[in-house]
Amino acid sequence: MKIRRQFTTPGQSPYASIPFHTTSSEIRNPDGSVVFRQDNIEVPASWSQVASDVLAQKYFRKAGIPQDLVPVEENTVPSWLWRRAAAPGTTFSGETSARQVFDRLAGAWTYWGWKGNYFDGEEDAQAFFDEMRYMLCTQMAAPNSPQWFNTGLHWAYGIDGPAQGHFYVDFKTGELTASQTAYEHPQPHACFIQGIQDDLVNDGGIMDLWLREARLFKYGSGTGSNFSNLRGKGEPLSGGGRSSGLMSFLRIGDRAAGAIKSGGTTRRAAKMVIVDIDHPDVEEFVSWKVQEEQKVAALVTGSKLNKQHADAIMAACQTPSVSKEHRLNPKENPALKEAIRAARKDLIPENYVQRVIQLAQQGHTNVDFPVFDKDWDSEAYLTVSGQNSNNTVRVTNEFLEAVLKDKDWKLKRRTDGSTHRTVRAKDLWDKISFAAWACADPGIQFDTTINEWHTCPASGPITASNPCSEYMFLDDTACNLASLNLVTFCKGESFNIEAYEHAIALWTITHEISNMMAQFPSREIALRTYEFRTIGLGYANLGGLLMALGIPYDSKEGRSIAGALAAVLTGVSYATSAKIAKELGAFPGYAANKEAMLRVMRNHRRAAYGDTKGYEGLSILPVPLNGQDCPLSGLADAAKKAWDEAVKLGEKYGYRNAQTTVIAPTGTIGLVMDCDTTGVEPDFATVKFKKLAGGGYFKIVNQMVPRALHILGYTPAQIDDIVQYAIGHGTLENAPGISFESLKSKGFTDDILAKLKDGLTSAFDIKFAFNKYALGEEFCKTTLGFSDEQLNDLTFDMLTALGFTKTQIEEANTYCCGAMTVEGAPHLREEHLPVFDCANPCGRLGKRFLSIDSHI
Repeated sequence: MKIRRQFTTPGQSPYASIPFHTTSSEIRNPDGSVVFRQDNIEVPASWSQVASDVLAQKYFRKAGIPQDLVPVEENTVPSWLWRRAAAPGTTFSGETSARQVFDRLAGAWTYWGWKGNYFDGEEDAQAFFDEMRYMLCTQMAAPNSPQWFNTGLHWAYGIDGPAQGHFYVDFKTGELTASQTAYEHPQPHACFIQGIQDDLVNDGGIMDLWLREARLFKYGSGTGSNFSNLRGKGEPLSGGGRSSGLMSFLRIGDRAAGAIKSGGTTRRAAKMVIVDIDHPDVEEFVSWKVQEEQKVAALVTGSKLNKQHADAIMAACQTPSVSKEHRLNPKENPALKEAIRAARKDLIPENYVQRVIQLAQQGHTNVDFPVFDKDWDSEAYLTVSGQNSNNTVRVTNEFLEAVLKDKDWKLKRRTDGSTHRTVRAKDLWDKISFAAWACADPGIQFDTTINEWHTCPASGPITASNPCSEYMFLDDTACNLASLNLVTFCKGESFNIEAYEHAIALWTITHEISNMMAQFPSREIALRTYEFRTIGLGYANLGGLLMALGIPYDSKEGRSIAGALAAVLTGVSYATSAKIAKELGAFPGYAANKEAMLRVMRNHRRAAYGDTKGYEGLSILPVPLNGQDCPLSGLADAAKKAWDEAVKLGEKYGYRNAQTTVIAPTGTIGLVMDCDTTGVEPDFATVKFKKLAGGGYFKIVNQMVPRALHILGYTPAQIDDIVQYAIGHGTLENAPGISFESLKSKGFTDDILAKLKDGLTSAFDIKFAFNKYALGEEFCKTTLGFSDEQLNDLTFDMLTALGFTKTQIEEANTYCCGAMTVEGAPHLREEHLPVFDCANPCGRLGKRFLSIDSHI
């Protein structure tokens, strides 16, 4: 294929115009202990500390990088693309520069692209290499985490290891091949869907799935499965007896996933569990996480009560006014009698009551009783099940109609399809709704709609998804992801459509090359991914883009821009896929699904044109694009053109990929691109805390806020006032309500005020800066006159105790720490407030937030 240059110049490094600098990366525990630190890392100067940290902590290869490399000659590959290996006698270390990472990613893609004949010539390969490095470096796009973890390690450094049970289909012969090494064929795919059979130990069965999942988690990928093939609780087993049911096996898989860190790093394993709405055990599945979280609440509350009463009993056993020989006898020790009575009233187990008394008898003066907390990564959550997966119920239109018409719903046995039990559809729906409200699980997948947009129904139905539900396709397939940072294509009020389309085309090619070079955790996934070649290009930072343009997220203009951007993304990607098919052939499964896929493509084109009728094979029509509402010049027309080309080329050549685009949550890669918002989501808050190199934070307003204010016509001085209102002055000097002068009248010295000033700079609330740790215990006790009891009480409000009123404290807080919102800011006009609406009310004063409907 011909590769044109959009961002780079032939013969010039793609980094030539991009300043780099050296910094440090550090992550600390809450107690201040250092978890990770790396000094002298080189990153683009425009990257934030958070983006630099993500790159260094998660994506830099930490070991095995040769200091000296030698080329490995290949006659069929240009010399500049030869892979590298360790020179004899060299030393090894880790990656230290972002350039190393960009080079190894783009270099590996280019290398495999050359070997697979994706480029017309060497000039096109060099252009591709440069353009991809530029986009990575300028945060225009980023691939999913497994690409960063695994891609290019063998090509760039000669890193390898023993085979891990992976397979790939040889792109030259089409033969399924067992991988001989760990990294020659990398695992760049993030999203996997794996089938499971109702079998305990054979290939494709229950225990085999845990092994395949572990193989994926190790290399940083996520996996989802529909477990509805497993028989329900009490269904007969072939050898006699009854099945222990779906949930017993889900608990095993959950514990296995919890023991593995994704990619060997600090990320949790990503796992999706799906159950059909007619499964016999669906009610127990729906309530799983709710009940487990109730266990956590019981553990936390119970541990605190046990600790509280144990301490009280132990203290009573030391009552000095009672003689030693009578202290442990509740009949002779009134304090002990009361402590025991209080413990029993709160249902403390009797053996624990007696155990404390026995410890006191043995000479102990305190009790070591662990107290749990509600942190998601705490011992309490590690103790219960269901915490390592996203849970989803698969519903059909038939079930939803039963809910609407208040009909009964049949739960069906997996062994023979007979009715296990009949329930009221509304009752089951209420259980799902309550559970989702209580703990955010389960989610819902709409089976009928999903399969009506399925491009390959002749090859089987879609029954499952990856962990975040953006990738939905056949069982035992995989998808690699990348997202484009929309804000980087925006300048002022204009959007660079040409650059956006160019990036879409190149990243589609990158995904397709990644499929060709990849290895997979099972024979089935290797074969089916080769057969269908699904890929997942998406976009991120939509909420940031809309705010930067001065357009409310909850508006017809915002929805039209989002729809047009998605239409261009998918249309150009499918058109590019068809162009690749012209050169290399359509995906092997295309012929059997040709008519169905072209029908789906025509429906997409109708939606891009804004049609409200004429759709083929759909029971629920899509919301079409209304181009008249799109304020970005030429974008709606670009969507129509993209889909015209996608359908025209597809009809002529077919498609190289059964699926090309998804909208992923972009959690970690959103951070590495410095996105203010994730995939299609709005912003979470107006003011954020920015991390500093070497530790510490300072408050910044969302970087899109000043851009939006400029677009909306505010002057630089007005913008400064609005920003200052949101983030505060960071000091109480000259503040209303509580100033340094008023604090001096309370006994604060210049030295103490200097300490206070440091603590106020990044404080979320001024109350956090007024404590014995910030001001010094001696000053608080001697000068301010507070007791140890007051200073050790976590609820103690020092400012109120000093005599300041609630109004004074609020005024000072807003001046120093900011309102954390633009609501009420000077100069800001009422009609512009919707532009800055976030998912939640912002700060103490914020009242506005986005509606539920706007999220949908």
